[in-house]
Amino acid sequence: MMLERRIAGDQHVSLLARRLASYPAVALVGPRQCGKTTLARSLGGRYYDMELESDRLRLDLEWDQTAGGGDLVVIDEAQAAPEIFARLRGTIDADRGLCGRFLLLGSIAPALMTNVSESLAGRLSVVELAPLSWLELAGEARERLWCCGGFADGGVLHGRGFPDWQHDYLNLLAQRDLPTWGLPATARMTLRLFEMLATSHGQQWNASDIGRALGLSYHTVNDYFDYLEGAFLVRRLPAFHGNVRKQLTKRPKVYWRDSGLLHSLWGIGNSSELLSHPLVGASWEGHVIEQVLTALQQSGIRFRASHLRTTAGREIDLVVNVRQELWAIEVKLTSNPSRSDMARLNDTADLIGADRRFLVTRSAATASSGAQTVCDLPHMVLQASELAS
Repeated sequence: MMLERRIAGDQHVSLLARRLASYPAVALVGPRQCGKTTLARSLGGRYYDMELESDRLRLDLEWDQTAGGGDLVVIDEAQAAPEIFARLRGTIDADRGLCGRFLLLGSIAPALMTNVSESLAGRLSVVELAPLSWLELAGEARERLWCCGGFADGGVLHGRGFPDWQHDYLNLLAQRDLPTWGLPATARMTLRLFEMLATSHGQQWNASDIGRALGLSYHTVNDYFDYLEGAFLVRRLPAFHGNVRKQLTKRPKVYWRDSGLLHSLWGIGNSSELLSHPLVGASWEGHVIEQVLTALQQSGIRFRASHLRTTAGREIDLVVNVRQELWAIEVKLTSNPSRSDMARLNDTADLIGADRRFLVTRSAATASSGAQTVCDLPHMVLQASELAS
């Protein structure tokens, strides 16, 4: 039985349903093997995979029948067939009031969005599908999520596959997918870059340092990073900018978006090895950040996310501007948070006038006082998801 994905869970109120009801076309984007094709095919309609020459020919020959019918048309890996975008524009413009006609799937955002901006601006909405998240899982799968990550075949559902599946996934990306999408790097260089980014997880981005280690210019490293970010592998969390007297650092922080991929690069094979790893705190921080931002994205809420760090070393792991509120979220890998932890968060949050302050720990106990909350990850994710209700 297919797991119900949150962006498509309720046919009337889910994010994907709302967008299909409001736009002629929707682009469903996300990393390879996150479930885009499975989700799209569950909606019915006509399906075409643009990575298959036979499907490209079939779509060409059936275009008039397909575009003129009442069925949803699903075009998978749409970025592989840029010639269809002008054709889509003409078909959509012939009846702009007809919504929910086309669902485009893509595994790399820049290649897809370049064609969208040139041909389908104003005619299409973009929805991101992440790997399985805490809100979409239950029971033991939720317990495995941090260690194994959210890819269905990577161990989160049944406890089998991790970390071998993740190693194979990254190797395939480096050897086949990323070069096909245009990354001008050898597979060996890409795999070395993966490892360097794993050691940089949760740190401020420094392209020059990574470039020196790889024998590349910082310009080249930045270009390569853009590809990996566009393939939904890594996240660049920008620095907070605001009217703050204290001097703020301007460098973004970088995170691997899926914790299972990160842990495979660290050589971790199970939860016990994870808890004893010297960078376990950075892993937990990135996992919490990704789960919170995924919950917001799944709800279709507009938000801006950043991190804050002053030159004096005061920092907030995640700052979220959402619905005219400013949330300050600090992540601690502890089951016994102290008053001083909350006091430090409050002192830094006061610099930016944060409306709400969350200290996210491993303790199941939740305590709130005014704008201050000490909670675990489930409570924090539910707080983010309830903004949509």
